[in-house]
Amino acid sequence: MLCIEISTPGGPEVLTPAERPDPQPGAGEVLIAVAAAGVNRPDVLQRRGGYPPPPGVSDIPGLEVAGTVVALGDGVAGWGLGDRVCALVAGGGYATICVAPAPQCLPVPGSLDLVAAAAIPETFFTVWTNVFERGRLVAGESALFHGGTSGIGTTAIQLAVARGARVFATAGTDDKCRASEALGAERGINYRTEDFVAVVKERTGGRGVDLVLDHVGGEYFARNLAALAIDGRLVQIGLMGGAASAPIDLGAVLRRRLTITGSTLRPRSIPEKGAIAAALRREVWPLLDSGRVRPVVYRTFPLREAAAAHRLMESSEHIGKIVLTT
Repeated sequence: MLCIEISTPGGPEVLTPAERPDPQPGAGEVLIAVAAAGVNRPDVLQRRGGYPPPPGVSDIPGLEVAGTVVALGDGVAGWGLGDRVCALVAGGGYATICVAPAPQCLPVPGSLDLVAAAAIPETFFTVWTNVFERGRLVAGESALFHGGTSGIGTTAIQLAVARGARVFATAGTDDKCRASEALGAERGINYRTEDFVAVVKERTGGRGVDLVLDHVGGEYFARNLAALAIDGRLVQIGLMGGAASAPIDLGAVLRRRLTITGSTLRPRSIPEKGAIAAALRREVWPLLDSGRVRPVVYRTFPLREAAAAHRLMESSEHIGKIVLTT
């Protein structure tokens, strides 16, 4: 198979096309002929040497794929040869052939093609478990999503609005703010020129939002707490701000009954990820099948041009997802 290797930790240029023997599915796994693979921030972190794959997982980057099932491991039920699937994987996605645990596979929704389907798993698994399970966002509540035009942001906005929530989103340009509004956000907030705490407070009559989803951390932490309403929840899913620790006003947490939580997806067990997949199929797949929610694909690159895809990812010029095609 053709795959993309990380020759050594470093910049995009270390992503190198290579050939390896085709993997074989083990018990409970399916083998997928990959048509497309999503590009995500964790792939960039892995390339730089800061996010190694879990023990036993392929060193090939790539956390989500879409394609056709070409082989089944022992004990696999519910899938057949030729099925079109998208799948969350812990690694190995940047390749023409990929093994995926059967519980982490989902049918390609509705009329979506395989490129669009490849843009679903990583962001939809992440948003569902963090916004709606850990964050407990329900209809009638309000949320602030940082990075509103990222893959996570475009997914979170659409799902939250479709499920009856009021949404605010930050972005780095006015054009991106308008793009987040086109997806359903009530107000896009340019974090370079506006104070997101002040805007949220003004738009909510001083109350604040029920949920903040943040991938920045650092100096955002205290401001996120300030943006929350009483009984509000902060869900931390990344540390792009660079600081692994931040000061906290514990008195404010007590007085306003705030909840602070967070999670990572890649190290979670197959049964845990399978439970998320089952929830997505039940709660979200009808929205995708009907077209009410759609993955936003900004640009595609051939698999051999993974380095160019990473350069675009690091520029933050994109809106939505970047996808590699085989």
